[in-house]
Amino acid sequence: MAHTLDLTKGDPKKLILRFFFPLLMTNTLQQLYSFADTAIVGKGLGDDSLAAVGNMSSLCFLIIGFSMGLSNGFSILIAQSYGEKDFSKLRRTLAHSIQLACGIIVLLTLFSALFLKNILVLLRTDAVIMKESLQYGHILFGGLFATISYNMCSGVLRSLGDSKTPLKAIIISSVMNISLNSLFIFVFHWGVSGAAIATILSQIVSGAVCFNKLRQIDFLALSKSDFIPEKDMYFILLKNGIPMALMNSITAVGCMVVQYFVNGMGVAFTSAYSACSRYLNMFMQPAATAGAAMSSYTSQNYGAKRFDRIKSGLKVCLGISAVTYVIFGSMMVFLPRQLAGILLNGKEQIALVAQFLPMCGIMIIAVDMLFVIRNGVQGMGFPFIPMLSGIAEMILRIGAIILLTGSMGFRATAVAEIFAWTGALAINTAAFIVVFSRERTVSKRESTAAAAQAT
Repeated sequence: MAHTLDLTKGDPKKLILRFFFPLLMTNTLQQLYSFADTAIVGKGLGDDSLAAVGNMSSLCFLIIGFSMGLSNGFSILIAQSYGEKDFSKLRRTLAHSIQLACGIIVLLTLFSALFLKNILVLLRTDAVIMKESLQYGHILFGGLFATISYNMCSGVLRSLGDSKTPLKAIIISSVMNISLNSLFIFVFHWGVSGAAIATILSQIVSGAVCFNKLRQIDFLALSKSDFIPEKDMYFILLKNGIPMALMNSITAVGCMVVQYFVNGMGVAFTSAYSACSRYLNMFMQPAATAGAAMSSYTSQNYGAKRFDRIKSGLKVCLGISAVTYVIFGSMMVFLPRQLAGILLNGKEQIALVAQFLPMCGIMIIAVDMLFVIRNGVQGMGFPFIPMLSGIAEMILRIGAIILLTGSMGFRATAVAEIFAWTGALAINTAAFIVVFSRERTVSKRESTAAAAQAT
């Protein structure tokens, strides 16, 4: 138990912050080395190469986001078993998750390898950046085994309350990634292929660090019997994982449609949108981390039937989101050109970023709150509602970009994000209120009935 953190006992605020800060540093480092990759590519290879790498963002979100959704769904069930202190069930859940993950790696790798060029053509990828987009994508998707392995191992650790080991893994891989990136691009002159190779090698190392820690946890020692196929276990895992995977993929489809319209505007717009996406991803990280903390905290306490603690945890995580909104929203509103200049060289591209960031900076509070509330719903074992909200998010994003591009131009991309965030937030907030109230009532009835039987 020394390697885990029981989130069902103790002061919710202290526990969440103890879990949150190492996880925040982990996610921030991931974004920083992704940001460093972008800066190295943009400054070292030029805006067209940056456009080629950025052009892959929505497609990466589609493929990798699907695998991450499944991993997160599996981890929630592991966290619930840990909260129940049912270690036999926990081990069987983990073993079956590993089996499913292996199958997912094979399928997603084959899919991405076979259809990458077709998808890039559908996205109206400019001929100027097509070759580099294919080079970057084939290498990145060829190394999906490293990405998925890391996501699985770190997800299990977080579900058990360990946010420190993923931090150690990312510190090592971040230093490695930036060093290799600089070496491959500036010394070996491997172009965007060097950036992709550096990413894969770094993820292999981070996955190995997390896997080694899992091996040290006594109650996770798996035996052959844990791997004996159980149809019910596969069904439960997929029932929880697929909706979360589809939610990510559905969101990615909406982003790909936006990318389609941006690519149609020209390479300069593609470069600007790539920079905007990088900043959004980076500035969302504290709230996304609060959401991840909410997921692990809610899952464990839901397994332990501690609904009073779930409510307290929600307040803490929403408070974190509010603080980060003030900080990063202000940067987006007041420093857009300075931020753009870090990644881009062209005046046109910088001017476009300066249109996007202030609009999203004002409304980024919506997505900050969405991360927390949506993860709370998922943590209570209701992944279908966030999936439905993902569909609404996709419809709103696509609708806005189709209807407003003609009149608003590049600004329509920001409006599309804002519409998607606010729509999804409304759905998940209503769902959280309904689910939480119903599950707490059911739990009280069960406790009352159990007490009556005991007497």
